[in-house]
Amino acid sequence: MIKENLENVQNRISEAEKKAQRVGKTTLIAVSKTKPVEMIREAYDAGIRDFGENRVQEIVEKYPVLPKDIRWHLIGHLQTNKVKYIIDKVAMIHSVDSLKLAQEISRQAVKHNVNMDILIEVNVAGEESKFGVSCKDAPLLCEQISVLDNITVRGLMTVAPIVDDEEENRPVFCALRQLLVDIQGKNIDNVNMDCLSMGMSGDYYVAVEEGATFVRVGTSIFGNREYKRVQG
Repeated sequence: MIKENLENVQNRISEAEKKAQRVGKTTLIAVSKTKPVEMIREAYDAGIRDFGENRVQEIVEKYPVLPKDIRWHLIGHLQTNKVKYIIDKVAMIHSVDSLKLAQEISRQAVKHNVNMDILIEVNVAGEESKFGVSCKDAPLLCEQISVLDNITVRGLMTVAPIVDDEEENRPVFCALRQLLVDIQGKNIDNVNMDCLSMGMSGDYYVAVEEGATFVRVGTSIFGNREYKRVQG
């Protein structure tokens, strides 16, 4: 099932890339949150190497028992006191939304002698239930982070609203791409702006058309999410 689902997703990504004349520019991140190791192995065996997790605890549990060439992406909200647990395990942190968090990532990266690529999470749609800085505040945050050691801003990330028709999110993706271009134009040292993480199961086709370099797809690959029941 997972192999067939992956093929379907990859075919749609290729179709969107051709339509937008940007073939081979998108990396598929399989969002494996709440999924067991067996399902991740199945996706791995089908050729996937980039996996996304929302929770630090799940990365800590899965990291030692899965192949070392997996590139883990932390895509959920990250608390400063949890940074130390994943700093030497993830390839990229997509959800940096404050200077305080970036400072802790820098501190831990120096301590562990690693260089961490990060994305600035932007709440483009201004939803109160979502994390992320405003489009207005993102450029300043990039400048503030640019002087920190062992941390590189590689681009922007957003979690678009849940919609029935993915076309509704096209303006959100357009706005994030334009923000990336604007920040790129400032030529800030240590800020590369070559990554756009946007688009999930319900809207990744439109996201690819609008310039996504990472799409974060879970349900369309693994099926509906399963949550562990809490006893008590």
